[in-house]
Amino acid sequence: MHIRSADADDFAAIKAVARETWHDTYDELDDALIDRTVDNWYTDDSMPLEAPGTVVLVVERDDGEIVGFTHAVAQGETADILRMYVAPDAQGEGIGADLHERLVDRLEAYDADRLRSFDFAFNDASRRFYEGLGFEQTDTGEVEIDGEYYDEAVYTLEL
Repeated sequence: MHIRSADADDFAAIKAVARETWHDTYDELDDALIDRTVDNWYTDDSMPLEAPGTVVLVVERDDGEIVGFTHAVAQGETADILRMYVAPDAQGEGIGADLHERLVDRLEAYDADRLRSFDFAFNDASRRFYEGLGFEQTDTGEVEIDGEYYDEAVYTLEL
């Protein structure tokens, strides 16, 4: 496995990992809603690689297949993980933890004191993942998708 900065040629693979993971993970959401959301949220416009404070990393196997990615933005003392996904067939191999570690290393350049992540409140696997990395759930919120609102959990890690 190799973790590297994403480039513009990676967006098709990023979108494929996101789509596969959303369909595998979010049973509570309609398949058509997932497809529309992935098509809108996982593009070079929604994940600008050159924006200040932005880190987008991909994980690729030795054969070049991308099996995971993360997208974070640092602003002031806080960095927010906006997306972190590992393909279902690659989960349980420590890839997410390795990706998180590399992300934290990259975010050190921005002097953030805390790291936050957001996910659907119903995603117990995400909660276990983040708590296993030392995050605590510190807040709740809502995320709007296609005019519907879903409860969101906010996890925080002091760096």
